[in-house]
Amino acid sequence: MQGNIQLEFEEQWEQWADEAEQLVSPQFRIMDKIVEKNQWKVIQAFQKHKVSDYHFAASTGYGYNDRGREVLDLVYADVFGAEAAIVRPHLVSGTHTISAALFGVLRPGDELLFVTGRPYDTLHKVIGKPGDGLGSLADWGVTTKIVPLLADGSVDWEGVSAAVTERTKVFAIQRSRGYDWRPSFTVEQIGAMVPRLKALREDGIIFVDNCYGEFTEVLEPTQVGVDLIAGSLIKNPGGGIATSGGYIAGKERLVELAAYRMTAPGIGGEVGAMLGTTRSIYQGLFLAPLLVGQAVKGSIFASAVFANRGFETHPRWDDQRTDLIQAIRFPSADPLIHFVQSVQKAAAVDSHVVPEPWDMPGYEHPVIMAAGTFIQGGSLELSADAPVREPYIAYMQGGLTYAHVKFAVKQALQEFKTRGYL
Repeated sequence: MQGNIQLEFEEQWEQWADEAEQLVSPQFRIMDKIVEKNQWKVIQAFQKHKVSDYHFAASTGYGYNDRGREVLDLVYADVFGAEAAIVRPHLVSGTHTISAALFGVLRPGDELLFVTGRPYDTLHKVIGKPGDGLGSLADWGVTTKIVPLLADGSVDWEGVSAAVTERTKVFAIQRSRGYDWRPSFTVEQIGAMVPRLKALREDGIIFVDNCYGEFTEVLEPTQVGVDLIAGSLIKNPGGGIATSGGYIAGKERLVELAAYRMTAPGIGGEVGAMLGTTRSIYQGLFLAPLLVGQAVKGSIFASAVFANRGFETHPRWDDQRTDLIQAIRFPSADPLIHFVQSVQKAAAVDSHVVPEPWDMPGYEHPVIMAAGTFIQGGSLELSADAPVREPYIAYMQGGLTYAHVKFAVKQALQEFKTRGYL
């Protein structure tokens, strides 16, 4: 009996998968072109700076005159169309990297203005509260304003204009949706924000949290007028190989200030042994365009399959992609939890582990996370997470191969079929 049920599901799955792949084939062709252009851009940056085997050598101690590190910064700056960049394994996460950038350019009495609504939950402690004693921005006398997005997910320009004061120093934009049911912002949309923000405050610094967005489009925010961006190497640009790290890119003076925060004033990016990571960071960057393309294709496929089964997805399969994240809305907590558990079950690493919701540091609600990854927390690899709160939305991202994402979608639908969710 069990064998017949399994056979029936396999036949049904093949039909669902074939229908979805026929539907999304035009989107796949668009993504293939983006992968090609980004791959060529990366190779040309390597060639311009004459990357050689000796650049991969490890440095020790202070890391003075580490030519591999210096050239890596130049390569990243070129790839992102920026004046300068710093790329370091010592930046432990996207939150740390963003924090270094913000603390680098903000001073007591300055104001930080988020124009795209609430930032990621993990940044709330960085923003902090006055006198919290944590060394947060607020503790150092930096005030923060957050202008909520309009109901359609667009920027509330009247609200932004009203929020700007003579103390406004940094305009912050979060490119990706975070834990919100809204469209992520495309590079074109971010580029259109730049002149409007500069008109409000000519000397204002425009900062973009670029996490999850790198190489999903042909251009990056620094190529459309943004002053400073930051991201994590265990997301897109590390190519699934970089074992840790982050990058900051943009105007040279701003990158220099961020580097002073990363290490110490007067030291900045001039030192820092790379701890044997240089080769993997270079190679990860080389592979990143292809692997980001694989992950995006997986998200497009997942969106089509779940939409065809009656679930609401965001973005839809035919929407333009500007990040890795695929949001899927469920009617209650149970299918949400079982979806995330199915993603874990489909992993090559730790597939036997069953994730459960828990109170994770930096988050305001219990969170369930699936992360059977080779790099801990590596979200270019297939992962999924969700705050267990209404509305019940799971956020799936990554997938080093399209086939892996497809396998995880199959695993989830089989679980749903067994539990009667379909």
